[in-house]
Amino acid sequence: MRGLIGAFLAILLLASGCTTIKEGATSAVVGVTDYLAGEDNVDQPKELLPLDPQIEVTTLWKESVGDGGGEQRVALVPALFYDKIVAADRKGIVNAYKLEDGELLWEVETELLLSGGPGVGDGTVIIGTSDGQVIALSEEDGSELWRVQVTSEVLAVPQVAHGIVIIRTVDGRISGLNEIDGQQIWFYDRAVPALSLRGTSTPVVLRDIVIDGYASGKLVALRLNDGRVGWEVSIATPSGRTELDRIVDIDADPVIAGDVIYIASYHAGITAMSLGTGELLWNRREISSFAGMDAGWRYLFVTDEKSNIWALDLDNGATVWKQDELQNRQLTAPAIHDDYFVVGDYEGYLHWFSQDDGREVARLEIDDEGIFVKPVVESDVLYAYGKGGILAAVSIQ
Repeated sequence: MRGLIGAFLAILLLASGCTTIKEGATSAVVGVTDYLAGEDNVDQPKELLPLDPQIEVTTLWKESVGDGGGEQRVALVPALFYDKIVAADRKGIVNAYKLEDGELLWEVETELLLSGGPGVGDGTVIIGTSDGQVIALSEEDGSELWRVQVTSEVLAVPQVAHGIVIIRTVDGRISGLNEIDGQQIWFYDRAVPALSLRGTSTPVVLRDIVIDGYASGKLVALRLNDGRVGWEVSIATPSGRTELDRIVDIDADPVIAGDVIYIASYHAGITAMSLGTGELLWNRREISSFAGMDAGWRYLFVTDEKSNIWALDLDNGATVWKQDELQNRQLTAPAIHDDYFVVGDYEGYLHWFSQDDGREVARLEIDDEGIFVKPVVESDVLYAYGKGGILAAVSIQ
């Protein structure tokens, strides 16, 4: 029980002011501990059932990236860049590997506490740190191009578009930096609640618009070139007797399919909105999620707060099926892989499921310390990054 409480507490963060948890956070964390201490609040992970694989999955290569992301919730997600994949560990290592065979192309030891990234741009690799630094490395050889200070910890993957680097920090600021030298072009500020989940959603850049969600339940669309607000909507209004009940974080990365954006929120459900106008199309408030989702060609696949997986109709949000065989196994967001989707779990297994009916069709262990971040897919190859630093390329035969 203590281990599960500790795992959940690692997700929670007092996100106030412009710093991460420090002196002011102690009382809030103690309160959360008290709330979770009862037996009724602890659900054991389901044991894995024997599986008769329906498809064959093969590990193409496997490499180690330092010590991985560690136990704390950070946004260290591998990034694909033409013929290479770049990954970073919590203690400051950034490595680039050939996609084809995993050959190490370059390695950099930044000696920084990395927390967000890498993001990739036009020849640049962008990483954020827990003390609010943003560094740009050369995609070619890893040499440092520039380094700037932002206002607080970077817990989202930096995005780069049209020469502008988008940085989201835990204090509610979104900054637009010049990709060439890191100079600030614009910024957007929004206050964040006193108590929220540890993490921030990664901004989505679509053409000339930057879209991001907040712990207050707000979704905002900004103009890429100057940061001015295009539209802003409330996905949810905080309610409840306690601060925990009032958490409505939008921590999961938004998903765009066609002209619709899908948003997952903790305590505020899954919402579909028009990209052009911000008009609400549908909402499933009873499905709470901070892990995230992905969209196939017919269905939206969502990992909820208890690690149930839902398939929702993209057009109206109706439930197609629900998969609960991996309940409480701290699943990642689903990732579409060919005709299937894949999630990782706290024991380091990848699980492949049929998109049609939610049947598990394959399973593979990657990193026995667990998988926290959503796998990434390029062509027919899936790349998974474990908490212990294992980076693996996997294909379906």
